[in-house]
Formats: sequence, structure tokens, C-alpha cells
Amino acid sequence: MDNTTLKEGFLGQKMVALPKTIISDIKQNKITQSFYVSDLGYYPMANNHHRIRNNGANQYIFIYCTKGKGEIIINNIKHLIYPNQFFIIPKKVKHEYKADDKSPWSIYWFHFKGALAQQLYGRYASTHSKNYKNVPFSLEKIESFEKIFNLFNSNYLENHLEYANLLSLNFISSFIYHDFESTVEINKKDTSVDLVKEFLLNNLNKNFTLDEIATKFNYSKSYLHTKFKAKTGYPILVFFNLKKIQKACEYLNYTDLSVKEISFKIGFDDPLYFSRIFKNFMGKSPRNYKQNLDK
Repeated sequence: MDNTTLKEGFLGQKMVALPKTIISDIKQNKITQSFYVSDLGYYPMANNHHRIRNNGANQYIFIYCTKGKGEIIINNIKHLIYPNQFFIIPKKVKHEYKADDKSPWSIYWFHFKGALAQQLYGRYASTHSKNYKNVPFSLEKIESFEKIFNLFNSNYLENHLEYANLLSLNFISSFIYHDFESTVEINKKDTSVDLVKEFLLNNLNKNFTLDEIATKFNYSKSYLHTKFKAKTGYPILVFFNLKKIQKACEYLNYTDLSVKEISFKIGFDDPLYFSRIFKNFMGKSPRNYKQNLDK
């Protein structure tokens, strides 16, 4: 059973849930197969954030609290989490976590998996020094998370996914080993492609043809298609649908909206068609996705 008390989500919340097809590719990639991220996000002042997974999760869950407080319960043992503390929940272990009612936490989180992930958790679990899970606040760590999030959220080219997962490994390792991550600059964005992506992300409740998008930005269809795919790994309209589906994942995670309501909010007039598109990307229907959030 997976219980949440979320109704409207959290102001400023963001998350990325990677589609099943992308995770399948990552698992087969020799660079990323030993450690990879399936979901990540940021919940600011997460009032009423409460989740119970009686069967545990299929991934390890990393939680880093920067403000407020909360608690994590594993094997009936309660762990109080305060600012500048982190915690890793092992996979397939019953657990519960929730934000404090009066001072709800703000957390950065990852779901991660792989053979190396298991070894990293083992290193984390075997360390018992007094202040081990206390990490001084570092703006560089927040900037690092933003880099990782933007990489996972911008395109799905193989080398970009490799880089995003390697940065994620470095980010989580920096907590486990208290190492300080060196600053790595993300390559400059392509302005034209970035403008198109920004336009699409600001209009997820609408629908456009390739002709309409090309005309708006004063490009030929063929040129825009080639340029966009080269930079993101997807044709424009496939990328647009992917972003709609990832937004749907947010609604399924954060709210109690029905599948039909979510369908309308992201521009699908036909909920059945929306469900088919969702399953194509995520490997399961919206309803099954919602039901299996505890797995």
C-alpha cells in the first residue's frame, strides 16, 4: 500500500521520471548499467508529504534535507531528519517517511539502482561515525543538483544520459564519502533549440503541428526537425509528448487528479489516447503507474 496525503503538490516542486524505454537503454549501456537514476526531484516546503511503502521500493532512495524537518521509519525505527542531513533508504525494505507537520522539510531526492548502487549503499550503511549523516550546506551541491536535473530534463542523447548518471553518482558519492565535487560546466545551450523547448514546455496544455512550430520560429520543417533531433535525441513532436507524459507523472505523484483530468490538463482531449501514449513511454497505463508508486 502506498499512502499519500498530497492534494495540490508543493509550490516550486519539480521531478523527472525517466520512461521505461530510456531506462532499458541505460541498463544495457556499459557506462551506466552499474549505476543509474530512474527518478529525481526537489520538494520545497513539502507540507503533507507522507509516503508508506509496505513492500519497499525497487530502487535505493536518497533524501537530502536543506530546510525544515521530517522523519523516516525503517524496521520500526524512527530517524529524525533535520537541515543538512541526508539518508538513504535501502531497496525492497518496508519504510515510511513524512514531513514534519509544523516545519515541513525541503528535500532533494534520487531513486537509483545498479550493482554499484548496492555497493555504495553498503559503504553508507557500514559507516557509524557520530556526525556521518550531517553534511554542511554547500551552494555547490545545490548547483550540482540543478545541473543533473537539467541534463535529465533537456534531452535523451546517449552521451548526455551517461553524463547525467555519472554526475548523479558523483553527487551521491560526495555525501557518502563527504567528498567535494569539482565544478563542471554544462556545455552552452543551443539558443534556437532552447527557445523551441522553452516554448513547448510553457504550452504543455496545447497541441501543435510541426508546421505551426516551424512557422513560429521562422525555420523550415526539415531544418528544425534535423537540428532539434540532433540536440535532444528526439523529433520535436515526440519530445513534446514525452514532456506531456512527464508532467502527467508529476500530477500522478503529487495530486489526486483523475486520469481524465490529467489528460485534459496536458492537452489530450481523448483520455484513452492519452493512456496509450503514456503506456508507450512509461511501460504501463497511468492507472497502473499510480497504483505502483509504492514499488
